[in-house]
Amino acid sequence: MPRRTTIATAAPIAAALGFATMLAAAPAQAQTLTIGSAAPVTTIDPHFHNVGPNNALTMHIFDRLVERDGRARPHPSLAASWRVVSDTVWEFKLREGVTWHDGRPFTADDVVFTFSRVPNVANSPGGFQGFLRAITRVEVVDAHTLRLHTARPHPLMPLDLASVSIISRHAAEGAATDDFNTGRAAIGTGPYRLASYRSGDRIEMTRNDAYFGGAEPWARVNYRIVNNDAARTAALLAGDLDLIEQVPTSDLARLRREQRVTVTEIASTRTVYMAPDYSRDGGTPLITDNNGTPLTVNPFKDPRVRRALSMAINRQGLVEQVMEGAATATAQWLPEGAFGYNADVRPRAYDPEGAKRLLAEAGYPNGFRLTIHTPNDRWPNDARLAQAVAQMWTRIGVRVQVEALPWTAFVPRRARIEYAMQMAAWGSSTGEGSNFLVNTLATNNRQLLTGANNNARFSGAAFDAFAAQGSSTLDDERREAIWHEAVALYAQEEPLIQLIQYVNTWAVRRGLTHEPRMDERTIAMGVRPAAAR
Repeated sequence: MPRRTTIATAAPIAAALGFATMLAAAPAQAQTLTIGSAAPVTTIDPHFHNVGPNNALTMHIFDRLVERDGRARPHPSLAASWRVVSDTVWEFKLREGVTWHDGRPFTADDVVFTFSRVPNVANSPGGFQGFLRAITRVEVVDAHTLRLHTARPHPLMPLDLASVSIISRHAAEGAATDDFNTGRAAIGTGPYRLASYRSGDRIEMTRNDAYFGGAEPWARVNYRIVNNDAARTAALLAGDLDLIEQVPTSDLARLRREQRVTVTEIASTRTVYMAPDYSRDGGTPLITDNNGTPLTVNPFKDPRVRRALSMAINRQGLVEQVMEGAATATAQWLPEGAFGYNADVRPRAYDPEGAKRLLAEAGYPNGFRLTIHTPNDRWPNDARLAQAVAQMWTRIGVRVQVEALPWTAFVPRRARIEYAMQMAAWGSSTGEGSNFLVNTLATNNRQLLTGANNNARFSGAAFDAFAAQGSSTLDDERREAIWHEAVALYAQEEPLIQLIQYVNTWAVRRGLTHEPRMDERTIAMGVRPAAAR
């Protein structure tokens, strides 16, 4: 296995606070865990949309060949072991004796079926095909042995496969995404079975007592969608929820003093950035001059405009005033300590006067008008961050209007490339530099299976080359050097304008322990009764 560099975690913090509302001392039901999710789960189909809430939920129902722990370290799951046969062949030994929720055996044929389905999910707004891009042929040696052939060396294979949920051929062949949502095709091997799914409200799951990893302590898991920050905190304190994610930054200090609550936190692999639209050369009604006339050219294709917008952002102000310290300013897509983080790259200095001069040099001495789109219920303080950036840009002459949408309304329009500028975020679940490069920055190319989540439609030959070269470099030291080069060029050209790196936070009621995850996923498998440890 390639060497992994992991991110240090802060120890769980617990303390007392004088909240008027008292926290219930016992769970609502014995052996039932109730989780408060901050963002909606939009489908049970594990291959439809590569976004955090969906991935966290489907981890309960489906397994992957390789799994990652809370610090992004890989370990065996449905694959009991793997080895490099040659520079272009990986062999995976599948775990024997595993059964699907309906009792039928798991075999190599299910993996073959899964790999064939992933690139072909209808209407997917951003799927998982990038994780299978290196595989040219799947060879079935026997019912529990697979050999994956690649055109060139691919050291990231185990890490890539940790993002692909395995589904059953017999339950899912011919199934559409709706068939997963109704439960008909949602037959997994995971620790929980789907009981019911109510979009935008809750998902209920029951324990899989035959799980190959051993039965979980919770007979039932209720996964409730609670978008409102204040409502999540109130529900935890009232005893209606056992665990909440994305602790509101305004509540962090108080919850850390609350004796009946434990706050857990860890440096996040999720970065937040502004994403200009590169799909158009000409104008759009969302970018106009000060009289409201659409510009004849796309200003974001001029690096001077991007640099000016970056210089106008007071990132430390975002960290302190919007995020209340629960983030760090950044110019790259991984946090310090991750494999590929470039210690020599720092955010561009805050210089609004210099930004005005650059805009004038680019031909916009009076600025222009712009509409920013952002979700308002997906990431911590998402709409607040967008509003703060809008105010900073307005000060240099770029008059900004912000349109904030619920996540479920934001995503379909994003998939249709309707935004001139959007606030976006990406969590590199592998903890290595390739994840963002291949999925978000590389050119959107269905044949090469790259850029599946490149919603800005940026295309840069140098970044495509870095992604291809780094992904096929076996030597760890050389591969990390490639990621460093890519990060340095990214910070120089700023095709996407980086803002902050999150710190992931949760709050759990007393009597439970929780393992925080760098990938921000909230899973019942990370929660245990305190006495169990």
